[in-house]
This record gives sequence, C-alpha cells and structure tokens, in this order.
Amino acid sequence: MVGFFAAAVLLLVTVILSARWVLHIKVENQRAADISRHIHDGAKAFLTSEYRVMFPWIMLLFVALIFLTGYKSAIAFIVGSAFSVAAGYIGMQIATLSNVRTTEAARKGSGDALLVAFSAGSVMGMTVVAFGLLGLGVVAAMFGGFEASGSIISSFSLGASFVALFARVGGGIFTKAADVGADLVGKVEANIPEDDPRNPAVIADNVGDNVGDVAGMGADLYESYVGSIVACIILAVTQTDNVGLNFTLWTATLGALSSWFTVLLVRYISTHSRMEPANIFRLGSVLVTTMAVVLVCFIPIWTGASWSLVIATIAGMLVGITIGFITDYYTMGKPIKEIAKASETGAATNILSGMAIAMESTFLPVILVGLAIIVAYVSAGLFGIALAGVGMLCTLAFSLSVDAYGPVADNAGGIAEMAHFPPQIRDVTDGLDALGNATAAMGKGFAIASAALTALALFSAFNSAVGLQALDISDPRVLTGVMIGAASPFLFSSIVINAVSTTAFVIVKEVRRQFKEIPGLLSGHADPDYVVCVSISTSHALKNMVIPALLALILPLASYFLLGVAGVGGVLIGQTVSGFVMAIYMANAGGAWDNAKKLIEGGLLGGKGSEAHHAAVIGDTVGDPLKDTAGPSINILMKLSTVVSLILIPIFVKMGLPALIDLIVK
Repeated sequence: MVGFFAAAVLLLVTVILSARWVLHIKVENQRAADISRHIHDGAKAFLTSEYRVMFPWIMLLFVALIFLTGYKSAIAFIVGSAFSVAAGYIGMQIATLSNVRTTEAARKGSGDALLVAFSAGSVMGMTVVAFGLLGLGVVAAMFGGFEASGSIISSFSLGASFVALFARVGGGIFTKAADVGADLVGKVEANIPEDDPRNPAVIADNVGDNVGDVAGMGADLYESYVGSIVACIILAVTQTDNVGLNFTLWTATLGALSSWFTVLLVRYISTHSRMEPANIFRLGSVLVTTMAVVLVCFIPIWTGASWSLVIATIAGMLVGITIGFITDYYTMGKPIKEIAKASETGAATNILSGMAIAMESTFLPVILVGLAIIVAYVSAGLFGIALAGVGMLCTLAFSLSVDAYGPVADNAGGIAEMAHFPPQIRDVTDGLDALGNATAAMGKGFAIASAALTALALFSAFNSAVGLQALDISDPRVLTGVMIGAASPFLFSSIVINAVSTTAFVIVKEVRRQFKEIPGLLSGHADPDYVVCVSISTSHALKNMVIPALLALILPLASYFLLGVAGVGGVLIGQTVSGFVMAIYMANAGGAWDNAKKLIEGGLLGGKGSEAHHAAVIGDTVGDPLKDTAGPSINILMKLSTVVSLILIPIFVKMGLPALIDLIVK
C-alpha cells in the first residue's frame, strides 16, 4: 500500500512540474494564441456539457448500487467515476494549452517542439496512472485494505468504465463528425488544404482531437488499467494468499516507476540527441518494457512469490509491445504503399485494399494474445491471466504519454497552418504530426489488446464470483449467449457510426452554407463562424452517446434473465472475442487509409490534387469513424459489460432470481 501511494505522489509531482514548465512558455503570435484559445474553450465547453449529461446517470447508478450492493460499493463507484473524470479533464486542459506552445517551440527546431508536445502528453499519461493507484489505494484504505475490500473495488472499476464509455463514445462522435464534415466539403469539394482557416469546421476538428484522443483515450486506458488491477486483486484475495496480492501491487508500482524514469529519459534525449523522433519513441518503448521485466524479476526475492507469477506477468508485457509494433507495420509500413497504389484506380479499390489489409492485420494479434493466455494460465491459472493484463498495462504511464503526444502535435500543425506560420516551421510541425499518427495507431493497438486481456481477467473474476467452472458449448444457453455476444459489437458499432454519419451530414450542410452565404470566405477576405460547427458537433454527440452506454449496461442483465448465468458467460466470451477482432480491424483500417493518404500528399503518385489523392481522401474519410470512434468504443463495451456482470449477476444468483429459459424448461 505504501508503494502504491509513493508511486502516485511521485507521478503527480512530476505532472505538476511538467505542466508548469509547459505553460511557462510564452506565445508571441497573437493569431496563433487566439486559435488555441478557441480550441481550448471548445474542448472545455464540450466536456462540461458531457459531464452534465453523464451526472444524472451516475447518480441513478449510485442509488441503485446502494440498494443492491450496499453503501460501500456505491461510494467506491463514485470515487472511481470522480477520478476518471478528473484524469481526463486535467489531461485535456494541458493538451489544449500546450498545442500553440508546441508551434512556438517549432521555431527552435523539431527537438524543442517534440519536448513540449511529449511533456504535455506525459501529463495525461502520468495523471491516469497516478489517479488509478491513488483511487484504488483510497478505496482500500477507507474499507479495511485490499483483503477486505476485494469485492468493493469492483464498483470502483465500474465507475471508471461508465465514465470511459461516455467519454469515448461522446468524444469519438464529436471528433469524427467534425473531421468528416470538414474533409468532405473542404478537401473534396472546395479543394482547400486540411486545417485551412477558411473551413468553418476546422476549429471543431481540432477540438475533437482533444476530447476524443486525449480525454477519451485517457478514460479508456484509465478503465483498462484499473480494471486489470481490480481483477487481479479479486482473484488474489479469493484464490491465492497475500503473496499473490503483494505481487500484483508491486508489479503495478514498479511499472509506474519504470514509466516515470523512461518519460524523463525521453524528454532528455529529445533535446540532447540527433535521433529521429520516431526512433526516440521506439527506444523508449523497448526500454520501459525491458526495465519493467527486470524489476518484476526481483519481486520474488522480497515477497516469496513463485516464479510462475513472473512468467505470467512478462507474457503480458511482451505481447503488449509486440502488438504495438505489428500495428506500426500495418499502419505505417509496406501495406500502406499497397493502399496508395490501389488509389490510382479510384476510391473503390483504395477501400477494398484497405479492408483486405486490415482483415489480415487481425490474425497475428489474436495469435499473440492467445499465446499469452496459454502461458499465463499454465503458469498461474486464472490468476495468471489477470497478471498478464496487469503486466501489459503496468507501463501505461509511458505508452499513454506517447499516445497523448499525438493530438498535441496534430493541433500544433493545424495552428501553424491557420496562423500562416513560415514554411520551415510548418515542416517541423508536419513531421511531428506524421509521427503523432504513428503513435496514435500504436496506442490504439495497445489499447485494444489491453482491453481484451482486461475483459478476460474480469471474466475470470466473474467465473469465480458465480461459481462457473466451465462453459459447455453444447448447452443451448451458452451457444445462444455466444452468438448474441458476438453480434453485439456490430450493433454497437452501427449505432456509433450512424451517429457520426448523421452529425457529419449536418456539419457538411453548415459548411456549404457558409461557403455560399459569407462573401469573400473562400477568397480569404472573411472569417467563418467556427462556433456553429462546434455547437453542432457538441449537441449531436451528447444526444447520441446515451443509447450505446445503455446497451453495454443492459445486455448482460437481460442475458441473465433470459439465459441464466451460463448464458451470461457465453455473451461475455462472444463479445470479447468478436469485439477484440473487430476493434483491431477498424483501428488498423482507419490508420492505414489515413497514412496512405499522407503518403500521396508527400508527393507519391502525383501528390495533392491528383486522382489518386482524391481517392485516398475518400478512403481516409471512411476510415475516420472506424479508427477513432467505433473501434476504440468497443474497448469500453467489452470491459463495461464484464464489470457489470461481475458486480450484479452474483447478487441476482444469491437472490435466486430465475431465468426465463429455466422457467420454460420447468
């Protein structure tokens, strides 16, 4: 427990110092400062509105938990929700204040700009982990330690999951509706560059980068981080002795310290080395994993834990970094050249090529996660699977810092374009933006893999809680549950993608209206009304994010009353397997289409304005809601459904509430 709090305090102190250093940088270009303020105000207004919509639902669940599980679990739920909200909000605040400072730092070169953007990203990364450790420690201290509060902290995880779903879905709808709307009219119809200040949707697009890829991603990985530790603690308390619990706490603590050291090292290297920024991040990824592996090997020495626990943990660590590199290959390597080549014959072949490559990209991650599960289970049973999840996520403070760097760099490039900075500065910000796309793709691959392992770890805890030893696939209840679970990510994604489409439609109409009705807008002699597009994205995102959240809550409960405990188990397994594969497919498809477009924009196949470029823009537009809205949101669906089952289904079983199928059979 002491190590938990000590690591959290160390990370928070570093967060405060990093934020103060970044915000101390002066912004000399007034137009750039004004643009940044618009982005900051828009992101802040959206999150405030989102929290207002979310708050009544949180209070409703709080009251329900008091009656169903008792006041202790209800309080843990509120604490988990509060820490998740705080982590996302703080990260988004710093990101939107750091974008213009990254643009200013680009005057001195790429190293200085990289330092500012990565420092801003590290605020998100370290805040998420610090609040995860601090929140779990607070709940444990309130209710008698982890041994006494094992079942209570699952409600802490539920709070994190509930906030994450709203943040991911709402932020995802906002960002991609604005992005698609801006691209369809700006780049496709009006043939003006991305981030052109004449485009009325350009501020909404940049706002979306922050509410989706900073606050949303932060909430997503906060939930995974907390959920993996919670599952491990529950299984350690119920299936092992204190050695297993201590091993879990030490793994999380040492992973946080490894990340802290690597973040500082990367910041030092960025300004004291001539290494390419991409190589710096790759070096950091290898270093943080290596350090964590070495430190975990020392845990048995002072805890007396079995080396089998070390093996299970390292399996998760190695799979996490490997999947990141596989994602990097499929979204930045040779495959995107094939997609770019296919663009020569139009949008249809571009899309078909991207779909085929994305389908192929799902196979190796599935094999790797399967191997990690086998190794972990053989080593330490169900507890080993949970440990693999903790191992994969223990270095989250660094990996999320790299991921959160991307939106800051993206915004910095947009501000440079909109504020008409000199070409040499835009060259620097464009390079950082391109790297940000790569880190975002790797981050999404890592987030999906960690979500799958977290869901499986929570499923193991669910099995233990309800006494479900095995699932018999010949049982019609289980088979029906698997089929329903496998179909649920498709229904969920349909709702989310349709929300992006309908919102983008309204934005397209608004951008067209302004181009038509505001004299001198396209010629650059008049300013667009940015606020209207921000308002459209906000209102539609908030309206459309509730139904997906309810689906994740209701599905496992309805499954119990229809199919019983075995049916719920089938639903969770079907949903996790289907959701994992589908999320990888969508994330990699969108990332590959995006980078194929950027490859052409760099001069390949005729460059900007060519027929291949027009086709690639359409492919990228199709991929945007896949990689930034539907795909990442499935992560939350898998975890939220499982943690709801973990908390509520055992209560229904104890109450003896019958399932419909049992009544029919009788």
